[in-house]
Amino acid sequence: MTAEVDRATGSAMSYVYAVGRAGTPLETALAAQPGLEGTPLRTVRAGELVALVSSVPSALYGTEGVKAQMEDLDRLEVLARTHHAVVEAAYEHTTVLPMRLVTVYLDDERVRDMLGDREAEFSALLGRLEGHVELGVKVYADPREAVTVSGRGPEADAAAGPGRAYLQRRRATQQSHRETYRSAGAVAAEVPALVAGFASAHVTHRPQQGDLAQAAGENIVNDAYLVHGTRADAFRAALTGLADGVPGVRVEITGPWAPYSFATPPAAGGGEPR
Repeated sequence: MTAEVDRATGSAMSYVYAVGRAGTPLETALAAQPGLEGTPLRTVRAGELVALVSSVPSALYGTEGVKAQMEDLDRLEVLARTHHAVVEAAYEHTTVLPMRLVTVYLDDERVRDMLGDREAEFSALLGRLEGHVELGVKVYADPREAVTVSGRGPEADAAAGPGRAYLQRRRATQQSHRETYRSAGAVAAEVPALVAGFASAHVTHRPQQGDLAQAAGENIVNDAYLVHGTRADAFRAALTGLADGVPGVRVEITGPWAPYSFATPPAAGGGEPR
């Protein structure tokens, strides 16, 4: 099936969400799942691979349109959520390779060409990811929580006089800050060994900051692990209680997700239509 023509612009492009194997439930399972701009999903096949695709207006998803969307945080959030929702829904039915956000081609024929060019690579990746999920491990340090847990407050130094009490509180705060980050580093250092028997691959991501860091404290570790679905519970159990009794330190396990961190997107993605 070729891309539908967008009535407003007179043209449409092919947006690729994921790649899977031909003959899998991917080709029939997502009939009720909408794509971007509310358009229906379809598959484009080449050899033993299929791409999960929907039509998008060229005015919004050509080079200039994508640039404008990336600069609009509200629009970017909608785009990212829809993309990830499609990938997650697909992964519930079969193993897929998630594509990079805004992987766009001029038409379905270009998508087929991409699948043909990357068939060996994508087939190998699909074999590696078969039955696996991605689990995230985040470690947070929150010196303020550590101070609260310690029970040291302004009254602790009240007898020392205002000036001396201020200096004592300042030193205590600095010491608590250093101890919290040292403790968080020590907790983080234990993670790889604890999950080594359950994870087949590991990727270190940049710690989340700004709007991405919505949890309390500072994210100092943001790692992803590739884990077979049957071992996900054991992976979680191995880290349960790791930060118990460590003031100001918290370990968060996220997922399971489709394995974004372990899939290689096509080189032509990222908003540069081909």
